Amino acid sequence: MDFLKDIVKEIGDDYTQLASDISDSEQYIDTGSLVFNGLVSGSIFGGVSSNRITAIAGESSTGKTFFSLAVAKNFLDTNPDAYVLYFDTESSINRALLESRGIDLKRLVVVNVVTIEEFRTKALKAIDKYLQMPIEDRKPCMFVLDSLGMLSTEKEITDALNDKQVRDMTKSQLVKGAFRMLTLKLGQANVPLIVTNHTYDVIGAYVPTKEMGGGSGLKYAASTIIYLSKKKEKDGKEVIGNIIKAKTAKSRLSKENKQVEIRLYYDERGLDRHYGLLELGEIGGLWKNVAGRYEIGGKKLYAKQIYADPDTYFTPEVLQALDETAQKEFSYGSPGN
Repeated sequence: MDFLKDIVKEIGDDYTQLASDISDSEQYIDTGSLVFNGLVSGSIFGGVSSNRITAIAGESSTGKTFFSLAVAKNFLDTNPDAYVLYFDTESSINRALLESRGIDLKRLVVVNVVTIEEFRTKALKAIDKYLQMPIEDRKPCMFVLDSLGMLSTEKEITDALNDKQVRDMTKSQLVKGAFRMLTLKLGQANVPLIVTNHTYDVIGAYVPTKEMGGGSGLKYAASTIIYLSKKKEKDGKEVIGNIIKAKTAKSRLSKENKQVEIRLYYDERGLDRHYGLLELGEIGGLWKNVAGRYEIGGKKLYAKQIYADPDTYFTPEVLQALDETAQKEFSYGSPGN
């Protein structure tokens, strides 16, 4: 034991320690949706990991940007001193969009990046600056990359300028290299990174299969990969948001291949906090769905009525029971499907 302590002392940095000294408490960042929290962490009171990479992938217009903005907004709302670095590769973020989402503009920095090399350099500079601060002065911070699929490379741009019709075969290696450098530094700084990415249909697959673009770099680096698909949410004839199906393609924190539905509004409401809890409660046997109505609190009500007044029906006791169901349904090492 003395030898091991001597090794730790000899190495002499803040991140080398005996396994017995490592904190066993996983820290999470609330996404704003309780059922999505359960999907990615195994607890409706959890969320995305506070020091790891979470990938949100889906086809075009599935709401990846709106989803990441909703998570960023909830992060800022629940942490008054926090800030967000938003790496924008699509030139899709503007003041009007952020204001419509109710995001505090003074605590969000939009960083435009074109190439993988540029993202790597700017992200590393930002995280190194953060790590140089005294621990007591570090405010909660989140990084968002939207999106990986739109990043080019320096070689690709140079070839295009020289009218060379050559595919850049170095792109996947550059992506791997960027995430190799970032993963450990993000963990040391306790900074989460949300990465959005595109998916495509795998040609020749026996069953319809979706695959995430950008090579294998993000697949290895991300602790959690969520695939999104959607349908429109209407109020009369007006489209007011999306009902999003979220499925875990990879997770180190919860069971894979689990799926929930969440509601994402297009306005400042963002992610609906309680949507999806009725289905979770039905799985746990807390109530029954009879002819489209739920028997809850001694009443038979439609889902729309319950979600219109969630605080009345989702009491602290009910939420605790739902959390126990989420742990059984989504957590590793628990009985369930």
